[in-house]
Amino acid sequence: MDNVLRRLRSVGPFFTAASGEEPPGAGFRPLDELYGERLGPYVGEVGRRIGSGPGRVAASTAQFGIVSRLWSLALGCAVLSGRVPDLGPDRVWWRLPEAGSLELWLPEPAERPGETLGDALADTVLGNVSVLDAALREHFGVSPRVLRGNSASGLVGALRVLADRVPGEAAVSLTAGLLADGGPLGATGTFIHEPGLGVAFVRRSCCLYYKVPGGGLCGDCVLRTR
Repeated sequence: MDNVLRRLRSVGPFFTAASGEEPPGAGFRPLDELYGERLGPYVGEVGRRIGSGPGRVAASTAQFGIVSRLWSLALGCAVLSGRVPDLGPDRVWWRLPEAGSLELWLPEPAERPGETLGDALADTVLGNVSVLDAALREHFGVSPRVLRGNSASGLVGALRVLADRVPGEAAVSLTAGLLADGGPLGATGTFIHEPGLGVAFVRRSCCLYYKVPGGGLCGDCVLRTR
């Protein structure tokens, strides 16, 4: 997986994760620690940065940022190599610099097995954030509907970048399968792909970012259609 992760860095910063035995700096900790005792301070820092305070809005924004990064790595690797990295919370390490977005490091990159590529994608990303989502529901009262919508929106965001920079329809096909009725992210929104025109997605929930001072509505927000 090291070679695939190195190739993926050329797609963009959101698709970048360091790998190998040595971390790219001090301060990295396993994600399962972030999902535990470090979750409150992390959400508090996100709330400070966006100006919302450390409540539901910050918790939703924090989850959206994490799940978007995980989808970028997983979907990007699947498209480039037909393989999916194991992104279990004990295998991915994180660091939040004083200025800048979340940084990730995989000390021992390994492939995530699955009956199909779509199964492996769902298992590696949604299996990871299921732990985070449970903690956010318990400690911050964020709705499961909001969190699932965030996961779907993060997936489509990763697809849009890949579709612009990696030739082929693999990313679209995998995304459509995950969002289809009966799929792991079914009923989270309406997904449309028009060859030559791109993709469109309207979610059926709101990430709450409109409550951030000056935040406005996201491009796929359900509130745009009401």
